[in-house]
Amino acid sequence: MTSLLVILALLVVLGFLVIGTYNALIRDRNEVKSAWSSIDVQLKRRYDLIPNLIETVKGYAGHEKQTLEAVVQARQQAVNFSGGVEQRAQVENTLTAALRSLFALAEAYPDLKANQNFLLLQEELANTENKIGFSRQYYNDAAKRYKNRVEMFPGNIVAGIFNFQAEPFFELEAAAERTVPQVKF
Repeated sequence: MTSLLVILALLVVLGFLVIGTYNALIRDRNEVKSAWSSIDVQLKRRYDLIPNLIETVKGYAGHEKQTLEAVVQARQQAVNFSGGVEQRAQVENTLTAALRSLFALAEAYPDLKANQNFLLLQEELANTENKIGFSRQYYNDAAKRYKNRVEMFPGNIVAGIFNFQAEPFFELEAAAERTVPQVKF
């Protein structure tokens, strides 16, 4: 009789452990999804700013058509993209490179650099880029916590039973993008 009670108590404890781990996995997975949503909000804000920036630059550097078209095309690809995190990072990195080219173009036009609209849009875009960076960091932190829970004992057992999969990190694809760009006015 005593051994039956001990076995029953162990099963109850094991059940609570499984339930607690399962709930923690759900909570962490939802946090990752929420973090990804935060990135999407900031990316949408960036997409909304880019057309205004392009129109401002067109007035001063209309003959720099190739650079402007590259930014517009990269923005359109990013807006229409519907793939996973790793592919999204590649698309966003292409857009970031196109925007860098646009700001480098502004160096050749002193009137453009002094234009209030351009300066305001540039500041808004810089603020948005900072928010995107913070959102990416939050996403990566949430993905790391979730990944740890999925891969560490006893979470790995519960994750395997209920088919939880770790989420990828949002990373830069090229080592050159890890360096801080020099901006001179």
